[in-house]
Amino acid sequence: MLYVYPRFFHVMFKFKWRCLNISKETHQINEEITDSEVRLIGEDGAMIGIMSAEAALEAADEAGLDLVKIAPNAVPPVCRIMDYGKYRFEQSKREKEARKNQHIVEIKEVRMSPSIDTNDFNTKLKNGIKFLKDGDRLKVAVRFRGREMAHTEIGEVLLERFAEGCAEFAVVDKNPKLEGRHMSMFLSPKSGK
Repeated sequence: MLYVYPRFFHVMFKFKWRCLNISKETHQINEEITDSEVRLIGEDGAMIGIMSAEAALEAADEAGLDLVKIAPNAVPPVCRIMDYGKYRFEQSKREKEARKNQHIVEIKEVRMSPSIDTNDFNTKLKNGIKFLKDGDRLKVAVRFRGREMAHTEIGEVLLERFAEGCAEFAVVDKNPKLEGRHMSMFLSPKSGK
């Protein structure tokens, strides 16, 4: 059940929530610019000077381009004469290219037990090398159950053997460390590979 207290009711609707879109930068263009005077930059990047917004808009119309406010917080605000559609197209093309070239490094995990057999160990090692070749970081964990906690040195030897098997492709970031019932080690790919 919802209770509304009358004296606090007006406080709930007094403020409007504003959602700021940080990633998308919007510019004021042409008639949206309502400042009394602006600092104008020409299409070639040369400083034209300080003038009224109407005169700057006329100069942009004569050039057949748009007037874009690029620094709204400056005093007076800075506007530039440019082809805004072309600018937006090139900007989206650059962002798409940057997204295509970036590689997100993930942390992959390989889990083992201290009583792992040789063939299983070799399979885990092969999978770990594949992850490292793809450029991902690798967490190798050994889980101890029951009486295996009395022999944690077996897990440490196992992790060191795993690191030796990956030595050609990886560097040890974090040496084997026991945390509760798990002993883990982190490997990262060599930069040259």
